[in-house]
Amino acid sequence: MDPIVFTRALVDIESITGNEAPVGEFLEGVLASLGYEVRRMPVERHRFNVIAQAPNLPAPEIFFSTHMDTVPPFIASSEDDRNIYGRGSCDAKGIIAAQVSAAEKLRGEGLAVGLLFLVGEERDSAGAQMANTQTVGARFLVNGEPTENHIASASKGALRVEVAAHGKMAHSAYPELGDSAINKLVKALDRLLEMPLPENPEIGPTTMNIGTIEGGRAPNVISDTARAQLLFRLVGPAEDLRHNIVQTVGDLAHVEFTLEIPFIKLRTIPGIPTMIAKFTTDVPALNKWGEPVLIGPGSIHVAHTEREHISKAQLLEAVDIYCRIARQLSERCA
Repeated sequence: MDPIVFTRALVDIESITGNEAPVGEFLEGVLASLGYEVRRMPVERHRFNVIAQAPNLPAPEIFFSTHMDTVPPFIASSEDDRNIYGRGSCDAKGIIAAQVSAAEKLRGEGLAVGLLFLVGEERDSAGAQMANTQTVGARFLVNGEPTENHIASASKGALRVEVAAHGKMAHSAYPELGDSAINKLVKALDRLLEMPLPENPEIGPTTMNIGTIEGGRAPNVISDTARAQLLFRLVGPAEDLRHNIVQTVGDLAHVEFTLEIPFIKLRTIPGIPTMIAKFTTDVPALNKWGEPVLIGPGSIHVAHTEREHISKAQLLEAVDIYCRIARQLSERCA
C-alpha cells in the first residue's frame, strides 16, 4: 500500500462532518479487499464508524484510531514534490493512510492491531461516544491527530460557554426608554477578558477565545438580545473556572456551559519527542478503549486552513513510528 496514493484517494472523497458515509464506505471496501474483518458501527442515520481487525490473529489489544470527518469547505487533493494538499490531508486522512499502512506491516509480523475510524470528531465526538459504548477489550488506543510525529504528553481540554444578555427595545433616539442587551454583553465580555485564568506550570495557561458575537435588531433600535460564544482551553479541572465565570459576569448576562472536554495527561514512549496538544481530540470520549497515546503526522497549524497539507516525508515516517509504538506496547501486553 502506498500511503501517498491512499491519502489522496481519501482526500478526494468529501466527508465534511455529517457526510462521512462515502469515505466510510470507501474505507470499508479497501480494508475488506486487504482481507480484514470489517464492520460498521452505526452512530445515527447514514453515519457509521468503521472497525476492522485482521483475521487469523488474536483479538487485538492495541487499536489505531482517528476520525474520518473534516471541517468545511471541501478542497480536492493535489501534490508537489514535498507535500500533499487538500481538506483532511493532515486532519486526519493522511493519518488514516499511515495507520492502515502500519497495521499492514505489523500484520506481516504476526502482530494484531485493530483499526477504529470515527465520525464527528470535528463537531461533537459523536462517533467516539458511540464507540465507547461498544468496547472490545483493548488495552491501548493510539489516536492520530496532527502532532508532527511528536507524542503528546498532555492534551488541553475545552469549555464552551454561551453568554446571553437581555434588555428592552426602544427607539435609539430615546435610549433612556430602553435597556441595551448589547451594552450589557460588552461589559460582561470586558470583565471576562480581564479575569485571571488558571495556569499549569507544566502545560501553560488556560486561554479564552470569543468566537462569535450576535445581537440587536437595527442601528436605530436599542437591542433587546445579544449573545456570545466563548471557548476556554483547559489546563486542569474546570470547576473553579466555571464558578469564576459566573461570578465575573454577575447579573449582566446569563451564562450557560454547553460543552466540556476534560484536560488529560497521556502516555509517552521513550525515544519519541514530546509536545503539548493545545487542541482537543476524541481521546476523552474513548476512555474505555484502553490507555491513550496521541501522535500523528502533519501540523495542526495548517489544519482547517485553505492550504492544509501534509509532508510526504512525515507521512512515511509516521508508518514506521506507529509500528514502533505498537511493538513497544505489545511487549507490555505480553
